[in-house]
Amino acid sequence: MINKFWLFFIIFGMIVAAATGNMGKLTQVILDSAQRGVSISLGLVAILTFWLGMMKIIERSGLTSILVRALRPVAKFLFPSVPLDHPAMSSILMTMSADMLGMGSAATPIGLQAMKQLQELNPDKETASPAMCTFLAMNTSSITFIPTTIIALRAASGSLNPTMIIPTALVATCASFFAAISLDRFFRYLQTRRGNND
Repeated sequence: MINKFWLFFIIFGMIVAAATGNMGKLTQVILDSAQRGVSISLGLVAILTFWLGMMKIIERSGLTSILVRALRPVAKFLFPSVPLDHPAMSSILMTMSADMLGMGSAATPIGLQAMKQLQELNPDKETASPAMCTFLAMNTSSITFIPTTIIALRAASGSLNPTMIIPTALVATCASFFAAISLDRFFRYLQTRRGNND
């Protein structure tokens, strides 16, 4: 569906450019944008490589393990139906740690594994369990201490201080995390209440 919207915008833009006699400018903008996109992508590759290396050092230094231990009480509160010794809990904790350290690319496969393991605990295979819903809400709005991708994009775009985004990102991700968890709890409460009324 979104591809149809993009196709419409492209064709409509070309028609307007042709009607107003700006086809030359349109061609120039397309070429300039393509060149800028390639430049940003190459800069992004270099910066992301650096940050992924830093994250690997953090992981090997044991900081990830410390985070996993520190997050265990939080995970127990958020996922009361998941046993602490179940593999799903380990995957959830690793995903939370990776998200907090801005390792989005590393968090994705672990998150998919966690969802698969949560499905094994799910009694109704046709409907997402409360733990699965909580995990999805938590994973899409996780607290991030080091927003690696945003820092990399800012640096590739020529920002003088690309790390300046860290305090703002921390406040924004904390707010989104608490909003997502609060809404998850609220809807879970409504579902429980509806089930009791039935």
